[in-house]
This record gives sequence, structure tokens and C-alpha cells, in this order.
Amino acid sequence: MKVELKTWGQLSVATALAGFALTGCADESGEGGEGAAMQQVGEAGEGEGGEGEGGEGEGGVDTSAASTDPVVFGSALAIAEAHVIAARDAYAAGEIEAGAEMFAHPVSEVLLELQPTFTELGVDDLSPLFLAASDAALIGASSKDIALKADDIVTALRAAEEKAPTGDTSAGKIAAGVVADQIERAVEMYGQAAETTIYGPYLDGYGFHRAATTIYERSAEAIKGEDPKLAATIERALSVLGTAYPTVARPENLDANQGELSGVSSAVLLAAS
Repeated sequence: MKVELKTWGQLSVATALAGFALTGCADESGEGGEGAAMQQVGEAGEGEGGEGEGGEGEGGVDTSAASTDPVVFGSALAIAEAHVIAARDAYAAGEIEAGAEMFAHPVSEVLLELQPTFTELGVDDLSPLFLAASDAALIGASSKDIALKADDIVTALRAAEEKAPTGDTSAGKIAAGVVADQIERAVEMYGQAAETTIYGPYLDGYGFHRAATTIYERSAEAIKGEDPKLAATIERALSVLGTAYPTVARPENLDANQGELSGVSSAVLLAAS
């Protein structure tokens, strides 16, 4: 089946940065370079998700709460990781452009909006890692090299996770909240994917499901120790989502039961609240 790619005005961030560098685009002060390019690419990306009045970035992250709420902070990192998983797997499956775009999307969707929070918490700038992976994909690097770059990004995300804001919320509760967020996103993207032939929504949802699974596997002991019923609810939701997202390749028919998907997501959100 022929599918179309979700694009950012037909450009990934990395492609746009290269274009600005080649043309010597200058900002209003007359200074060119990556900073000006990043600003304009960020503005170009607003059409994809939109920035809410309450401080929500393009990835749907409440940036005003990320510096104090560990679940919001963790969810932001998980969104970035979901894109890395999707990018790596799509590239390995031969979806070169999709892989390159997926590596680049978190820069505008999450990282730019959260940079003040990252600076406040002492988190290194993650954007260069994502852009380098996107650039490598665009020039046709080997799947092995792309996988290694993906591993480097995940390692950096784990380091950032260690600097999450602290509070009274338990480790299990934080992890469950992040998993619930990823599950909800995966369900939402499946609904969007079922209404279009564009590959992007399915690939996004695939990444969110895989990120939810990875985070749960890392935190299952803590979640089960605190709330076995919540753990069982999460496992049920991940299993149902696994039938909706069997592989990184988009199935010919997206015929998973949307009502069932929404139901298991709602159950996790309720149990995790």
C-alpha cells in the first residue's frame, strides 16, 4: 500500500537547518547561523501541533509544569524517546525519509519548548544529538550507525531523567503516569492514522506504544510493588495496543477496535490518577 509521509512544510528540522546554513539566512539583528535557523524552523513547525495558551508545547507537554512535576517532565522525555524508537525502526525497515524526520521532530515538538526547564535542572542540550541522527539518516548512513546514534540519544535521555524535579510522588506512581501518557498518545494517533493514508500518525503511535512498553518494563517492579492492579491494567492496555501496532510497517488495514483502545487507555489513566 502506498502511504504518504507526515512532513513539516516538506522539510525535516535537519534539512531546514542545512538550507539556512547554505543560504546564510540572517536573523533580525543581521546575525546568521544555527540559532536563527532553529527559531525559524520552530515557527514553521507550529502548524503540526500548535502551542497552547497555558504553556503547552507542540508535543502536548505543559511546559509550565515540567520544572516541578516529575510526571510531566518524564512524559516529555518519553515523547522524545518514542520518536527515537520510531525513527530507528522505520529507518531499519527502509523508510529513510520517515526515519530522518522522526529524529528531527522532537527538537521543535519538545526540546525547544523545554530548554529553559532543562537549563534550570542542569540537563545538557539534547537537540544536537537528534539533529545529528537526522542528518545521518538523510545522507544514507547504515542502519547500524543509525541504531548506535539512537542508543546515544536514549543514554542522554536516561541521564536527563536522573535530573527530574523531585517531590512526594513515588517512583512507581511517576513511572505509571508517564506510561499512561504514552498509552493515551498511542491510542489518539491510531485514531488519526485510521483516517488517512499518511504514514506519520501510525509511526508516531508505534513509537508511543513502544516507549510505553520500554518504560513499563524498566519500572514494572516498582509499579507492581505499589499497585498490582494498576500494573495489570497497564499490561492489558499494552497487549491490546500491540495488536494495533504489530510492526513499524503500517498494516494494509487499520481495523483495531477504537472503542477498545480508548477503553483500555481510560482504564490506565483512571488507575494511575
